[in-house]
Amino acid sequence: MFDWFQSLMPREDKFFDYFSRHAQTLVDGSRALRDLLQPGSDIAACAARINAFEDAADDITREVMLAVRRTFITPFDRSDIQDLVASMDDAIDQMKQTAKAIRLFEVSQFEDPMREMAEIICKCADITVDLIAALRQMKKQSSRLMAMSVKITRLEEESDGLHDNGLKQLFVKNRAADPMAYIVGAEIYGNLEKVVDRFEDVANRINSIVIEHL
Repeated sequence: MFDWFQSLMPREDKFFDYFSRHAQTLVDGSRALRDLLQPGSDIAACAARINAFEDAADDITREVMLAVRRTFITPFDRSDIQDLVASMDDAIDQMKQTAKAIRLFEVSQFEDPMREMAEIICKCADITVDLIAALRQMKKQSSRLMAMSVKITRLEEESDGLHDNGLKQLFVKNRAADPMAYIVGAEIYGNLEKVVDRFEDVANRINSIVIEHL
């Protein structure tokens, strides 16, 4: 009976607008992270940009959590809404952690695989924007949503390879002359890989939502 009543009520689709705004902070943050890793970059300025985008993402997350409590009819389960925006927030939080580690260890030169991983992060952010857009019509767009999620999974696998190969190169390069450079480099690689992992979490969360509503 309640399900029938809900079907007659208008849904609050403003949540998709929140998701879209948050997804844009992921795009902006990924570009700032990519810029940070470029030769001759202004690391402090790039890190400040990432922090600003992360602050904006936090504001959107708070709006979503408040709206969940105040909205009678939501487009899908409240827990799914909260989990989705939290997973998106984790992605940009990890970008901030990456920039923080770089500044903390005063790293100013970066390996090629690190920059390649940053490119993958940008691609994941772009796909996330498309995922959120398609989520508005999840039943019609279910096949496309699944295909895009697979793309992120494949990018995550590519990132794993870059991470492992980068660590190996770093070890061979520094094992005798500068072990600390390996330790610091491994920390940066680990943070970059975690960013990609968080994007895979977003894709998996969206997949779960779609499966529940098919």
